[in-house]
Formats: sequence, structure tokens, C-alpha cells
Amino acid sequence: MRTVIKIGTSTLTHDNGSVNLRRIEALCRIVSDIINSGEEIILVSSGAIGMGVGKLGLKSRPSDIAGKQACAAVGQCELMYEYDKLFGEYNHTVAQILLTAPDLACDDRREKFENTVERLLDLGVLPIINENDTVATEEIVFGDNDTLAAKVAVTVEADLLILLSDIDGLYTSDPHKNSDARLIGEVREITDDIMALAGKAGSDRGTGGMETKLKAAKIATEAGCDMIIANGSAPELLYDIVEGKSVGTRFFS
Repeated sequence: MRTVIKIGTSTLTHDNGSVNLRRIEALCRIVSDIINSGEEIILVSSGAIGMGVGKLGLKSRPSDIAGKQACAAVGQCELMYEYDKLFGEYNHTVAQILLTAPDLACDDRREKFENTVERLLDLGVLPIINENDTVATEEIVFGDNDTLAAKVAVTVEADLLILLSDIDGLYTSDPHKNSDARLIGEVREITDDIMALAGKAGSDRGTGGMETKLKAAKIATEAGCDMIIANGSAPELLYDIVEGKSVGTRFFS
């Protein structure tokens, strides 16, 4: 089984932007164990800008493009350093792939991306993908890594896409505001009513929210790839997902 796992910024960092070492260590250990079991895993990882903010000691995330790109340039080094070190402890080699929107929109570039990923997997290497924030501009950005993850999942013909975020899944209303909100375990069709349940981003450290996740679900499921939204604060739930247990919200293709 081939699975794309998208890790959100809020999963990787503390509120101040610094690396959440306990969380990222657990993620790397569990993903390594899942790979050891024979699963094919591709990571789409956010966190470069957030880690750059923490590394530079900034009080908040920059609002200007140049500031965000500078943070991404610093943070991407930090992000891959952590992944390389932690996955290396479990004898897994990682590879960095940075993409912009035209890379998957252009047939030639997309084919080269596909070939590279296939060869990395054949070599036993874990591909770690992020948007190339340091060069991306308004015209060429994916806009968020939920969309990027969905398009990657479709391109590499993944069986499952998992979005790890700061929420358990899709709720009937905002659980932060409504104590009666219920988690929706399964979505068989992404209707207008389902899209209407989307709210704003749950964290100012990321760029996505439930709306981007529902759009990602639409992209993935229409191409035959199931998608799950789950809470990244408990990385152990990845074991349950791989074992077919009900976790978070599953969108069926």
C-alpha cells in the first residue's frame, strides 16, 4: 500500500515556532516502523516558515512575501536537518523534493517528478516533499500543503492520503466554539453541505484550514484515493490507520 502523509506546521512546532522535538521524534519513529512493515510512505511536510520564525527568534510570522521566503530558506534547512537526523537513527535515508505548482501542471516536469519518486522508493529512500517557498510567487504557489499533498497523492497514484493537523477531523460545527459539535467519521460524498462546514485555519502558524482540507479531499477522492483527516498531536494513531481502524474523518473515493 502506498500512502502520502501530510504533516502540518502545528504538528511539528510549538506555539513560538520552535521545533516540537517530542512530537517530531515520535512521528519519525512511527513512520520508520510503518515503512519497516512494508508500507510505501511519502511525506509532504509543512513547517519551513514556522521553523524559520523560531530559528530567527522572530515574535511572529512575517506578513510580507520576502519575509516569509527568508524564513522558509532558514527553516527548510532546520526541517530537513531534523528529519535526516531522526530518520537516520532508524536506518532510513531521506530525500528532499521542493515543488512549485508548474512542476505538476507541466507534463514533462510531472513525469520527471514521478520517475524520481519511483526510483527513490525503489532505493528504499523516504521522499519528503514541500512547496518551494523561497522561489514561489502568487502565480506559481499551490497555496497550501493540503492541496500539494492531494496533487502529489494523485500523481504518484497513492492508495491513501493522510492529513495530520491540529484537529481530530471534520465536525458538524466548530468544536472550539460549540461543545455539541460531533466528529463526522465518514464522508461518502463531498456535497455543498459538507463544504459549508469548513472554518478558518486552526493555527496562525499554518496556511491551511478545513476548507483547504475539504478541497484536498475532493481532489484525492475524485482520482480514486481515499483521504483521512486526523490529529497530529497523537502520532500513534498512524498505526491504527494502517491497521484499518476508524480514526478521524475518512473521505471515500
